[in-house]
Amino acid sequence: MKGAVGFIGIFLSFFSEVSEGGPLSFDCGTKYPECDVYCSICQDYYGNPTMNCLSDLYKHCLQTFTTEMSSLNTTDWCVWNKVSSFYSNFSHCSESMADCLLIPWPNSLVERFFVEIHSKFFKDCPTEEFSDPPPAIMFALVITPICLIPVMVSLVVLKTKNGDGNS
Repeated sequence: MKGAVGFIGIFLSFFSEVSEGGPLSFDCGTKYPECDVYCSICQDYYGNPTMNCLSDLYKHCLQTFTTEMSSLNTTDWCVWNKVSSFYSNFSHCSESMADCLLIPWPNSLVERFFVEIHSKFFKDCPTEEFSDPPPAIMFALVITPICLIPVMVSLVVLKTKNGDGNS
C-alpha cells in the first residue's frame, strides 16, 4: 500500500498542475476534462494505458472513498442515504478514468475494487432475507409447467398420427 500512497501523491500533484508534455503515443478519450491528465500519467509512468496504470489511478478513487467513509460513524455505513453519494462518486471516478483511457467499464479490475469496498465497509450490513412468494403464486408457478406437459405431448402425438407432417 506504501507504493499506492506514493503514487497517489504523485497523481494529486500531477492533477493539480496539468502537464503539457509532448503528444500522446496512444488515443485518449475526450469525454471528461481530466482525460489529458490521466492519459499523460499513463504515458509518463507506463508508456500506454495499461490495466496497471488504471489500477493505480483507481487507487486514487479508492483513497477518496475511504476518506469519505471514514468521516462517518461505522454505524452509518449501512445507511444508504448517507453513503450513496460516496458510492456514486467512486463509481463516477472509476468510470471516467476508464473512459479517458478508452478501457471498457465495468471491467474485472473495477469489480475487484468494488468487492474490496464491500468486504471492508459493507460486510456487516444486514441484507434482506429472500422469502418464498405467497402460496397462491407458488401454486401457479408450479402447476403451469405441469399442465403444459400433457398438452405438448398430445400435440406431438396428434402431429405424428397425421403422418403428412404438413399440418
